[in-house]
Amino acid sequence: MDRRSFLVKSVGAAAGYMAWPEILAIRSAPDITRVTILHTNDVHSRIDPFPADAGRNAGKGGVARRASLIQSIREVEDHVLLFDSGDIFQGTPYFNFFGGEVEFKLMSAMRYDAATLGNHDFDGSIEGLVQQLPHADFPFVCSNYDFSDTALHDRTLPFKVFEVEQLKVGVLGAGIELEGLVSSKLYAGTRYEDPVSCLNRWAAILRTDYDCDLVICLSHLGYQYRNQKIDDRKLAMSSSGIDIILGGHTHTFMKAPEQLANQDGKPVLINQAGWAGILLGRIDVYFEHNRRRHCFSCENQWIEP
Repeated sequence: MDRRSFLVKSVGAAAGYMAWPEILAIRSAPDITRVTILHTNDVHSRIDPFPADAGRNAGKGGVARRASLIQSIREVEDHVLLFDSGDIFQGTPYFNFFGGEVEFKLMSAMRYDAATLGNHDFDGSIEGLVQQLPHADFPFVCSNYDFSDTALHDRTLPFKVFEVEQLKVGVLGAGIELEGLVSSKLYAGTRYEDPVSCLNRWAAILRTDYDCDLVICLSHLGYQYRNQKIDDRKLAMSSSGIDIILGGHTHTFMKAPEQLANQDGKPVLINQAGWAGILLGRIDVYFEHNRRRHCFSCENQWIEP
């Protein structure tokens, strides 16, 4: 198949559902390939559901329900990719007592395909993170952190390419600047590089050298700031070659995914799934063979208690 255009159905962070007749018409068409992208962010060691006295979050979250929902989706969808956008650690005694072992083992059991690192994933130090990596049966994609002078050297990837049938999905990772968020001794030796220039460079490589049909960025930059600090919206508008940004850090329950134009005038979809595993983000991407068009429709899906 040649480079495809795609129809994107985003599920998990939207208030309503918008359907176009052509979407309904192509779902069963023989020349359409659908890839289901599931994503989480800022789970913060929320292994158990919130307790009964947790107000509006009472009974929500928890790994068991998320695992059950993921499994039910895999039972009906042929092509599923599962990602996390960072801050896996910190927030409950599970991390305090076990240092991330429980979180990584459970993510491995749920068959996560890739994740990026958030600032709280350094709370046990780089050395502590390295000790837990054997429990993670998935790669960490960090495109703008240089770990050459740390124990994480060669333990993360700048990108990862997934093959789905004849499709290629390239995945990047955007890390937030750690200075001011994390004690410097916990990430000593890590060099932070400008996310926009790094991601555009890697996206170009994924497009040209690896012939990727879709490029996804797992971002822990945050959705939006009022100052000049880089965020997902600024990244989207300054990017080239990235199709979807799956965000984190700001714990944003987006009422609907946002679509912005990149520096080439092409659409970039931004989504973020709140925090604590209350929401499982979902984007269904429909690849149409040998045609060039794209649109997306949205509907809400929560992990109910």
